[in-house]
Amino acid sequence: MNALKAWITRYQLASMVLLVVLLAVVLPLTLDIFRLNLVGKYLTYSFVAIGLVMVWGYGGVLSLGQGVFFGLGGYAMAMFLKLEASDPVSTAIQSTPGIPDFMDWNQITALPALWVPFKSLPFALFAVVAVPTLLAFIISYAMFKRRVGGVYFAIITQAVALILTVLIIGQQGYTGGVNGMTDLKTVLGWDTRTDSAKYILYYLCVALLIGSMVLCRWVQTSKLGTLLLAMRDKEDRVRFSGYDVADFKVFTFCLAAALSGIGGALFSLQVGFMSPSFVGIVPSIEMVIYAAVGGRMSLVGAVYGTLLVNAGKTYFSESFPDVWLFLMAALFIGVTMAFPMGLAGVWEEHVRPWWTARRQALRDAAVKAPQAMLPRAADAPAATSSPAVLPEGVPAQSV
Repeated sequence: MNALKAWITRYQLASMVLLVVLLAVVLPLTLDIFRLNLVGKYLTYSFVAIGLVMVWGYGGVLSLGQGVFFGLGGYAMAMFLKLEASDPVSTAIQSTPGIPDFMDWNQITALPALWVPFKSLPFALFAVVAVPTLLAFIISYAMFKRRVGGVYFAIITQAVALILTVLIIGQQGYTGGVNGMTDLKTVLGWDTRTDSAKYILYYLCVALLIGSMVLCRWVQTSKLGTLLLAMRDKEDRVRFSGYDVADFKVFTFCLAAALSGIGGALFSLQVGFMSPSFVGIVPSIEMVIYAAVGGRMSLVGAVYGTLLVNAGKTYFSESFPDVWLFLMAALFIGVTMAFPMGLAGVWEEHVRPWWTARRQALRDAAVKAPQAMLPRAADAPAATSSPAVLPEGVPAQSV
């Protein structure tokens, strides 16, 4: 029993089970399909947040350009969906039927060679993971091998986000420009706009998110996770021990990029469009805030942080449209000042000690209660063999 409890604690299974119950049971039973689809969209950002837990919380490398990988995964899936929506019948009114509408508007008369492989769904799914991972490998290998880190690496990732945003907007004929790719409605003929399809996509997102968290938790509890923590705190000491620190950083950064790409692909499927507004500096910084609010050392906390921030954004923008940005800023500042370790820190530093002390007090009270009911020695009746001492004037027969 003790071994089982230790294993559950080691892999944080209890908190993950509670999260699964919330996402897979409570929310679908209490929310309508519109709100549930919004939650599904929020969960796609959670892939970026748990990736930041790995690369920032455990690896000590702050990346301010994770929106790049989220956008690349989203565009890879959107390209397949856009090609399927641009069949010759649906685009018969165009000058060149069979190509996406934004290409026709920009007077492109043939499908570019870059787009041709994305007619295949398996290739698109491969590209969702491979393209962000490849770019992450190029960036991180070039930087970490030269021992570039800290604030310099954060600025470089911001520059990459800005460059990619400008590139996407500038190549309007190939990417859809500032409008992005819209009208993404079917996958192999399956209409993703129906209520049943939205439920299926939501549960698919939940399943992939939990699987990603289990993978990351396995990495954290392995020797690699221990080395990541050691590198974060004493990088030189790990390097002097004979380990190549750059390789570990590259792996972690590529893992975070792959998770972000999966989140972007699920976003394109659930929302039905992808645009450069999810690639730039602002969304990348927002994604860092998700991890910071939830706790940059906690995978489960990162998911809760993502849900809290986005739910607050939706509520404030609907209820207070004139001042919602100020309310969101107050939420960010207040949470980070009051709870430096995020929601997970509140649980670890306040809720869990209180709950442990309360359980211990209840156990102590349960042990003391039967003891209090036992008769004390002073209250025990006298032995029947000893003669009774009677007051004066009371005859013995009356007893």
